[in-house]
Amino acid sequence: MFRVIGRSMLPLLVAATVSTLTAAPAMAAGPMIAVPSPDAKEGRALFVFKGCVVCHSVNGVGGLAGPPLDAVEEPRIIDPVSFAARMWRGSLAMAELQATEFGYQVELTGEEIADLAAFVATPDAQKGFSEDEIPELIRGWTVDEPFVEPELMPEGTQQ
Repeated sequence: MFRVIGRSMLPLLVAATVSTLTAAPAMAAGPMIAVPSPDAKEGRALFVFKGCVVCHSVNGVGGLAGPPLDAVEEPRIIDPVSFAARMWRGSLAMAELQATEFGYQVELTGEEIADLAAFVATPDAQKGFSEDEIPELIRGWTVDEPFVEPELMPEGTQQ
């Protein structure tokens, strides 16, 4: 689900937490911005079923090719736009790894990126994440070595 806000409300979005975005603001003239409603529980499922877990880890579970995606503190603002920007900076490596590991490039909607961002930003959503959640079929697919050494990763892609 997306909420639509006017351009005049954009500065408020930067400082707002998800809980303050519950009421739809009045429509303003000009372009509108759709803001996804992030769902950390859905992001947890997507982390496994879109294959993120093959290259990234949470709670030490998953691959080592990309940076770990453990939530670092609470509360944290869920910022799907910054999350997507970090993904973009690592997109060349991710596309290459996806082609190698899956034979195709993973597609994500804006809503799915917001859900993944919520999972990555929410320690409670990551609690108890274990290998038991990974289907047997893909447990052996995890990449066990860094694709790019952490110090060589593009700025801002590290967690």
